[in-house]
Amino acid sequence: MKGIGKSLWRVYWKLHDKKKMLVARLKGYLDGLPPKTRRRVVLAMLAAFAALALYTFGKAVHDIGRNDGSRMVTDHAGQVELSLKPEVSDNFTPYYNNIVSSQWLDRATLRPVYCVADSKVGTSPRLLSTSTIGDELKVATGGSALVYALAFSRDAAVLSAGHAADGAVWVDDNRGVLATSAYYPQKAHKWLNAYNAVYSQRASDDRTKNLAVVHAAQACVVEQAMGRDAVTDYLAVTLSAKGRGAANWQTDMEGVYIKLDQLLGDLVAGIEKQVGKEHVLFVVTSTGYTDEENVDYSKYNVPTGTFYINRTANLLNIYLGAVYGQGRYVEACYHNEIYLNHKLIEQKRISQSEVLVRCQEFLIQNSGVRDVYTTNSLLNAGGDTRKLRNGHHPAISGDIVVEVAPGWQLYNEDNQERYTCRASFVPFPIIFYGAGTPAEHINTPVSVEHIAPTIAKAIRIRAPNACKSEPLF
Repeated sequence: MKGIGKSLWRVYWKLHDKKKMLVARLKGYLDGLPPKTRRRVVLAMLAAFAALALYTFGKAVHDIGRNDGSRMVTDHAGQVELSLKPEVSDNFTPYYNNIVSSQWLDRATLRPVYCVADSKVGTSPRLLSTSTIGDELKVATGGSALVYALAFSRDAAVLSAGHAADGAVWVDDNRGVLATSAYYPQKAHKWLNAYNAVYSQRASDDRTKNLAVVHAAQACVVEQAMGRDAVTDYLAVTLSAKGRGAANWQTDMEGVYIKLDQLLGDLVAGIEKQVGKEHVLFVVTSTGYTDEENVDYSKYNVPTGTFYINRTANLLNIYLGAVYGQGRYVEACYHNEIYLNHKLIEQKRISQSEVLVRCQEFLIQNSGVRDVYTTNSLLNAGGDTRKLRNGHHPAISGDIVVEVAPGWQLYNEDNQERYTCRASFVPFPIIFYGAGTPAEHINTPVSVEHIAPTIAKAIRIRAPNACKSEPLF
């Protein structure tokens, strides 16, 4: 991938002085082409979403010529590196899209809900409450655009595809083969069945899953004839960059990223060969998140401890019972959130706001608790607290969010969930490559919410309906 930037840079400088002449010639050439050829586009999203490590988006865009024969302008493409702390942004976040996590508690049953679960068809994006790039592309083209998403995991495929996709495909963990849902049209099932019949190799780990996803993505572009007409098409590919937890994790992760780079290179080359390099723009980004192994800080005299959220929730219930009379005021706890019994509070004619304040005052006194937030305080959040609100949805999230002190472990003995709290900032790359994009490094404080509107602007469609951030260029 490094060679890509160097090559584009050399080409850019070589052609810089001839820019006006080439643009004029290109305009004349495009004006003489049939409309379908002139407007042919493929949109490819390359991603590596590691539920725990790397999330790579890639997209391919847009026609180099419009009906008016003007050229495409991409003034600030290139690589955008996040070197500064992201700005506060509240668009297209769980606060709006309803996806607060891969799982959350159903208030009615107090059972975990999987983010892409559907009681009727098994899997669908029904819980996603906003539109996606794929959805808006379908709307803009009257449904004629092809939209496919392939991923190593079910949630990554479905949420990348959106509501109106032609198909979402993932690796079935139990069988090791590619699978889809009855939610999607039959043509996706026919193609997938034919593909599995020919390529029957089982994927058993992240490496083989990545191989299966990349190979299937290449086949999807060819067999679904993506990028062969005047309508923009969209392909989302999600890969895993999770290490194997080896003792020498640095060497292990180096091998993971080298292999991932090779796979992405093969995918980029395959798409460019199939649809033409000039018709593709790839956008690559990451989660900026990594799943770290638990570290015993006490061995190194670093302040640490364990915060038992299930025990604390029980103590909170006893405290509320002493104040308001016996009852089950705390219904459950999940992750770092506590769910209150709204019906009981209403029956006792107690002010919910009062209860939340008492809970906050009680919990903040516990060792290992840095801060406590309630639904009411998050709804009126400002400044840095707004970032926490962005990951909260009042309809499905807990009533109380406990922020554990950095270095402390949060442990739930009921479900054996354990993680160490960190407040560190992890930068992630955003790379735009293709469609004549000149090589350029831009150090700008941005957040992931800028990606969707940037891509939407590039392909001349509306941004997803919860987007508020401005495009990067």
